[in-house]
Amino acid sequence: MKGNRIVFWDVICYLVFPLLVWNFIRDDIGDYYSMLLSSVPGIIYTVIRFYYIRSLQFFGIFMLANLVLSTVVDVLSGSAINLLWNRVYFAVGVGLFFLGSMLVKKPVALLFALDIMEMQGQSRKPLKQIFYQKKIFLVFQAITFVFVFREGFFAAWKAWLIKEYGVEAFDQALILRQVLSWVLTGVTVLGYLYVGKVMHDQSKRPVDPPAST
Repeated sequence: MKGNRIVFWDVICYLVFPLLVWNFIRDDIGDYYSMLLSSVPGIIYTVIRFYYIRSLQFFGIFMLANLVLSTVVDVLSGSAINLLWNRVYFAVGVGLFFLGSMLVKKPVALLFALDIMEMQGQSRKPLKQIFYQKKIFLVFQAITFVFVFREGFFAAWKAWLIKEYGVEAFDQALILRQVLSWVLTGVTVLGYLYVGKVMHDQSKRPVDPPAST
């Protein structure tokens, strides 16, 4: 039920409201300001989610930093076309951040899982020892690569849309981003479920040696 509510508000804040603003208000306030206005519900929604999480662990800091940086980039863009291109560059930057976390053997998917499970009352230190076991660690690397792929694919496709349609790419990019997020979220959920299964199976066998960090 909770998951359904999250999906509902994701659709409202990140898709329905921006499309309504873009299609019905842009003629009155202009392309750039309609883009800025369309992002307001998403900003408020993210702040509310951060409030309920009440965490300054990696997951909470990432959520807040992503919100602040993306908002600053939008506000400083100065024009609609610059805003669109800056969102492409921002997606590339986020993708490189995810990729970097893989290279230094601290994949964000693993850090997210640690924070979420700790917020549910589990001890972080033993969880970290389990997550860095070779088999489980490789799954977290794969999940993080899904994040990298999402940002890279979105940036490339959106760049093509901008070149083809200019500012008219705004609504198409919104739909693309949301659909891509839903599809790849499903893939990452399967990855996390697999981690849970591996942890359950390994609890009945000797522990594998940890991956080097």
